[in-house]
Amino acid sequence: MKKVWLITGAGRGMGLDIAKAVLAAGHNVVATGRNPEKVTLAIGQSPNLLVVKLDITSIADAELAVKAAIDHFGSIDVLVNNAANFYAGYFEELTQEQINQQIETSLIGPMNVTRAVLPVMPRQRSGLVITISSTAGISGFEFGTAYAASKFGLEGWMSSLQAEIEPFGIDTIIVNPGFFRTELLTDESTNYANHFIGDYNERRAKQMDFWKGYNGLQSGDPAKLAQALIRISNEKKPRYRFLAGADAIGTAEQVIAKLHKELDAYRELSISLAYN
Repeated sequence: MKKVWLITGAGRGMGLDIAKAVLAAGHNVVATGRNPEKVTLAIGQSPNLLVVKLDITSIADAELAVKAAIDHFGSIDVLVNNAANFYAGYFEELTQEQINQQIETSLIGPMNVTRAVLPVMPRQRSGLVITISSTAGISGFEFGTAYAASKFGLEGWMSSLQAEIEPFGIDTIIVNPGFFRTELLTDESTNYANHFIGDYNERRAKQMDFWKGYNGLQSGDPAKLAQALIRISNEKKPRYRFLAGADAIGTAEQVIAKLHKELDAYRELSISLAYN
C-alpha cells in the first residue's frame, strides 16, 4: 500500500538515504530540512516528492510542514524523526548553551514534530512514528555527556508515548544505530566544547583525534538501514525497538550483562527495604 512518509533532516546523511529509498519503493515523501533548496538538490525531482522547510526546533515550522503535507498528500502514515546534531566534549567543558542546543535539537525537536503530526494519525486510526535514537540512548560514553543525555531523554519519552498512542492504532519504533557512515561527524553536524580545562587536555586530544578521524570510516551502511526501515514499516505489528548494526547489538548485550551484575550485587539489600 502506498504510504506518505514525513522525514526530518532529509537533505543529507541518513535522512537522505531514507528519503531516496522510500521514493524508490513507490511511496510519497514529505522531505524536510532547514534549507529546502538543498533538500531538493540532494533528492532530485519526483511527482511523489514534496519538499518543505522545517527547523525542528520551531513549533510553527512543524505545524506548517504538517499542514503542507496534508494539503498535498491528504495524510501522513509514517513519521521519521531523524534530524539531529552532536555536541561533543567533556561535561565541564561544554557550556550550558551548548547543552541546551543539543537537547533542543535531539529531544525537543522530535517532540515538536511528533506533536504536530499526532492529531492526524488518531483520525486515521493508523500510523507509525519512527524515531532515530542511538546506542548513546542505552549506554553513555566519555566525551558524549550532552548527546547521551538527549538520547536517554528520547528513549524515556518514546517508551512513554508508546503506551499513550498505541490504543489509537499508532505504532512506534525506536532505532538505535551503531556507527553508520552518515554525516553526523562532519563539521556541519558536530560541534566541540571550546572551553578547555587543563585536567582534560591529554584525554581530550585523544578524543578529538578519534572523532575527527572516524568520519567516513564507520562500518554501517545507511542505505541498507533505510531498506531495513521500509521492511519493518511493512510489518503488521513492528517491534518497539530496532538495534541497527552488529556494534549496536554488541552494546546492548554489554548493557544487559552489566545490568544483571548490578542487580545481583545489591539484590538482598534491595529486597530488605520493604516494610516488615
